[in-house]
Amino acid sequence: MHRVIISGLGVEIPEPSITNEELVDSFNAWVEMENVRRQASGETLLQKSDSAFIVHASGVQTRHVIEREGILDPTRMAPRIPARPDDALSLEAEFGIASARKALDHAGLEPSDIDLVICSASHHQRPYPAIAIEMQQAMGTKGAGFDMGLGCSSAAAALHIAVNLVRAGAHRRVLVTTPEIITGHLNFRDRQTHFIFGDASVSMVVEGLAQGEKRPGRFEVLDTRTWTQMSNNIRTNLGYHTRTAQDDPYMINLEGNLIKQVGNKVFKEVTVAGHKFIVEFLAEHGLTPQAIRRFWLHQANARMNAMILKLSFGHEVGHDRAPMVLERLGNTAGAGAIVALSENHADMKAGDYGLLCAFGAGYSIGGALLRML
Repeated sequence: MHRVIISGLGVEIPEPSITNEELVDSFNAWVEMENVRRQASGETLLQKSDSAFIVHASGVQTRHVIEREGILDPTRMAPRIPARPDDALSLEAEFGIASARKALDHAGLEPSDIDLVICSASHHQRPYPAIAIEMQQAMGTKGAGFDMGLGCSSAAAALHIAVNLVRAGAHRRVLVTTPEIITGHLNFRDRQTHFIFGDASVSMVVEGLAQGEKRPGRFEVLDTRTWTQMSNNIRTNLGYHTRTAQDDPYMINLEGNLIKQVGNKVFKEVTVAGHKFIVEFLAEHGLTPQAIRRFWLHQANARMNAMILKLSFGHEVGHDRAPMVLERLGNTAGAGAIVALSENHADMKAGDYGLLCAFGAGYSIGGALLRML
């Protein structure tokens, strides 16, 4: 059984950004137009949004997106992403490669050194051919590639698989990439969710550590863990059979099929589950939360993370112990915890422990216990 390290980290954040105020202006303009129609037909009028509500509900101030103009157009309210021909590189593969190249550079490796690509994200552009295989061809990696997903736990779940494949000797070096283009699947006309998400791509290189080899500044992965429990409180119904439920299968109605969540239930239930997962996972290794130098948690909700940590520690925990990138990036699903890891580890010392932990739809939780070499 091999020791395993994360030898490379890469992050790609799209340049366009949207502030809460811009998003609220677009949403409220649409609400005004929609309420004229609803009033005429006797339907219940919609409630407007505001920046204070967004900050209280999530902690998000801005988010970066692949395309902003279509999102902010109140007559459209969705990114405008042109279709590409089949022989052109897909947007998701392009986005994944952008962070993958950075991770390879960080690891000091070439694409030909990789023998497996796992593309794991909460929302994939298409079912097949696998995005990972497209990336494999475009980059020139060896071996194989496959796609997978586990909601916002996608990167952590893929890390779990990659680490154990390398530890068992099935693969030498695995590239895990999580290109999250969530805005294409987000209902920007839903007051409860339109403000939550942003786009981001992250990648990790996972490889074995040779006998006696020293890799200072890299993380050894001591253990990984996953946990799932069925819940409909974070759900999307958009899939293969969406068209078959329509009267006209060639005119798809997306109502009820995009991202939806029951925010108050998610907050309560995931907070309890996340705290339990962290404490029990660490206890298996004879550790308590106090022994962990840094926590890189899923970047979904600032209040949720604060509550999970308070339950785990018994007191409030500050940004240094548990850094947040949510305020400026929004919830980037599976990518968020990896962004936090990439941006907040350079000051750690040899022997310091860190815990990567993501949670989301499923419910699902994925964790990795790391130690700085």
